[in-house]
Amino acid sequence: MKNTLRRNILSVFLAATFLTVPIFATACNPSMDGSSTPAQSTPTESTPDVSTPDESTPDDTPAIDEEQIAIVDQAYELTTGSSLSGTYSLEGTITSIDQPYDGTKICLTIVVAGREDKPIYCYQLKGQGIELLQEGDKITVAGTLKNYKDTIEFDKNCELMKYDTQGSTPDSQDPYANMSAAEFYANYTVAKSNTDAYYRTKHGFMSGELTVPDQAPTLAANQPKNGDMYIRNSEMLLSADGKTYTVVDCYGDPAFNVYRDGAYITLEEVAAYVYAFGTYPKNHTASKNTSPAASVWGKYLRLNHTQFSGDTRKYPYEPALPNITGIGGTLTYYEMDIGTTGTDCDPGYMALPYNNGSSITRGAARIVYGKNDLNKNGIYEYGEFHVFYTYNHYNDFQEYLNYKGGWGEKFGNITGGGLISDKYNCNPTAYVEIAMQTLPSALLNA
Repeated sequence: MKNTLRRNILSVFLAATFLTVPIFATACNPSMDGSSTPAQSTPTESTPDVSTPDESTPDDTPAIDEEQIAIVDQAYELTTGSSLSGTYSLEGTITSIDQPYDGTKICLTIVVAGREDKPIYCYQLKGQGIELLQEGDKITVAGTLKNYKDTIEFDKNCELMKYDTQGSTPDSQDPYANMSAAEFYANYTVAKSNTDAYYRTKHGFMSGELTVPDQAPTLAANQPKNGDMYIRNSEMLLSADGKTYTVVDCYGDPAFNVYRDGAYITLEEVAAYVYAFGTYPKNHTASKNTSPAASVWGKYLRLNHTQFSGDTRKYPYEPALPNITGIGGTLTYYEMDIGTTGTDCDPGYMALPYNNGSSITRGAARIVYGKNDLNKNGIYEYGEFHVFYTYNHYNDFQEYLNYKGGWGEKFGNITGGGLISDKYNCNPTAYVEIAMQTLPSALLNA
């Protein structure tokens, strides 16, 4: 652990944008109907460049290109339904993944250096490497710029021309380039680095353990407390490049790593991934309906990443989560599926496998997490960040405590003696407060 960067608060900064050159091609007629129509011109490049990794700390000083700024300003002068004539290229930094990669396309937002107040939405972006994109990456996009219902966007079928995923390496070093899935999984081991995870994800190969989780979490042999409160480990063991997170056991010793570019299905790894990076692993999608047969992830696909309402007036059997927006708080929560081997704790859900490779039975198990950038500076405040697990469809929750096997005291409706998902015979107990601090020295020295 001596070589691992220790942080008490994880800082997730949006990377700065830098220089690009516009591409002008054959002009097309402005679209006046507000529909997203692909440009008729074709960019001169077709294969993205992948940057060689730089082990040093990235330079966050943005390079300003006046031509790029002029293009953005011109796009922002468009009236609703109109387009700029021709095809343009902009390079910027991804500020949000608005619709995750679905097997063919992705929707995201970028900002150009010097015009961070004028975001550009990229609608149904296509091209090699889109499955690897994430917030903070620098990319170049080419296509038609238009005003669609007062949103300035690259139109449908815009193309990814270049990308720099932090920590990626040249395709010539890809160890899985000519490997089949059968060969890969025949002698499976977990990923050993973020670069390894990056290449695995490129081919739809997993990075973490392959054991499908049971319903209830496995608890650590020791769960340290401060008085009557369980301790949530406040120490963040994140690598300098922000791509590797080391999860410790209850004694503070390294237990396993999760990688920003990796794919995971176990409860421990997914919870740690969400806690470290504030989003979902690469084999998860926001969709609730994607078929495993249509996904590169097959039986390892996991569905559903949507906002969790937390509306206890509409669902009185649900316990109130800390500071949740659904009942007047300021913290936005999201939910995502965890593929358990069954959901027989709730008689309304059959005990079936989550994903058998051809169909998905979503079940009742979810990770529900809240994240906020309270002062809008690009940093998640971990005092205002919670990761919970529920395996009976929001009736009861346990909080992830940021170490292997660290799960807080269960609270909610069944815990309080209510009937499952019953709006009238319900008795949800309150959230059980935790103490946020480093693991006790007595345990660290045990």
